[in-house]
Amino acid sequence: MPQLSELIQKYAFTSKDRFLDYVQIDTQSDPHSSSSPTTEKQKNLGKVLVQELHSLGISNAHLDDFGYVYAHIASNVPHEVPGLCFCAHMDTSPDCSGEQVKPLIHPYYHGQDLVLPDDPSVVIRLNEHPDLAEQIGNDIITASGTTLLGADNKAGVAEIMDVAAFYAAHPEVPHGPITILFTPDEEVGRGTDHVDMEKINAQYGYTLDGEKRGHLENETFSADGFVVKIQGISQHPGFAKGRMESALKIAAEIVNTLPKDRLSPETTEGKEGFIHPTDISGSVEEATIEFIIRDFETEKLREYGFIIQQISEMVLRKYPNSTATYTQTEQYRNMNEILVDHPECIDLAMEAMRLAGLKAETTSIRGGTDGSRLTFMGLPCPNIFAGEHAFHSKQEWVSVQDMQKATETVLYLVSLFVERSK
Repeated sequence: MPQLSELIQKYAFTSKDRFLDYVQIDTQSDPHSSSSPTTEKQKNLGKVLVQELHSLGISNAHLDDFGYVYAHIASNVPHEVPGLCFCAHMDTSPDCSGEQVKPLIHPYYHGQDLVLPDDPSVVIRLNEHPDLAEQIGNDIITASGTTLLGADNKAGVAEIMDVAAFYAAHPEVPHGPITILFTPDEEVGRGTDHVDMEKINAQYGYTLDGEKRGHLENETFSADGFVVKIQGISQHPGFAKGRMESALKIAAEIVNTLPKDRLSPETTEGKEGFIHPTDISGSVEEATIEFIIRDFETEKLREYGFIIQQISEMVLRKYPNSTATYTQTEQYRNMNEILVDHPECIDLAMEAMRLAGLKAETTSIRGGTDGSRLTFMGLPCPNIFAGEHAFHSKQEWVSVQDMQKATETVLYLVSLFVERSK
C-alpha cells in the first residue's frame, strides 16, 4: 500500500480531460422510446470509450448492440481475489438539454457565486449549494448556462477510465480481476434491462454515480410505477349537459386530491416516501395518470398504491358512468436489503476512502442507481461518490479534485481486496 500511495501522489490524473471531452457528446436517453438503447446517439460515446480502452491495451473492450460497453482487466496476482465490477452510465437526463454542452472550468474557486455566461440568469449560488463551501481552492466545472453539464454520470465514466489508465501506466501494481461496465438508459430506468451478467463475472460491483466526496450510498428507495386508466363518457360538447364525464377532468381531480402536506416530493426528505404523478394524457373519453411511488420500506409501496386507488374511487363516485383500472409495477428495490448480508464490500470501500484522505460516511439516496437493480440480479453493488452536484439541471457542477479522489478511492479499494485475499 505505501508503494501505491507514492504512485498516486505522482500520477497525472486524466479524469478532467476525459470528462471535458465526454460531456460534449450528446447522450440523452428518451423515456418515450421503445428501442434499446432508447437513443442511438448514446453509442457515440460508447464507441469513443471502446477506442480509448483499446489504446490502453484492453483489447477485449467492446460495445454491444444494446449500447453496453464491457471491458476486462485480468488479475496480475497469483492468489484468488474477488472479481470487482466498476459501473457508470453514459446517458444524461432528458429533463434538460444535453446538446452542444460547453463545459467551463472555474479555477481556484474562492466562494463566489458562479454566473454562467450563455444565460446570466443561471447562477450557482453558494447559499443554495452549500457543498461548494468545501471546494475552496478547487477547480469547478460547469456548463455554460443553456444545458446540463452531464456530470451525472460522465464524471463516473471519466473516473473509471482514469483507473484503467492508471493500471496501463503502472502494470506492476497488484490487482485482482476487474470488469468495466458502461450502461445506457439509466436515466429512464432501463440501465440494466439488457445487461449480460455472464460478461460481468464479478463478486462485487460498485457504481460511481454519487454526489459528495466521501459518501458511500448503501441504501436506495424501493420503487414502483402505478398507472390509473380512466374510462369516461364522451359526448358532443354542445349537447353534453348531464351526459359527459370527462376522463381528463376526472384525472385532474384525482391529482388535485392527493395529499398536499405529505407524501409528495416537495414535502418530504430523509427517509420519507412519496407519491408523485409524472404524466397525465388522454382525451374526454379515456385518460391515463402515471405515478412513481417511492419509500425505503418496500412494504409501504402497496400502501401508497392503495391510497391512490382510494382517492380515485372517491372521485369516481361523482361520475357514476365512468370507471378506472389500476396497475402497480415493480421498478427497483432498496439495495440495502441485499447489501446488509455483504458487509465486506461496504467496509473495504469505507476503508479505501479513508486511505484517500476522506471522511467516509454511508448514506441513503433518495433515488436509485443501476446498482439497485444489479444488486438484486446477484451483484451486490453500492454507490461510490463521483462528485456530481445539482443533477439534471443547468446548475450542475463537479470539481476536478473530487473526480480525482474518486479515482484514488477505487485504486485503494482494488488494492484492499488484494491484501485481504492473501
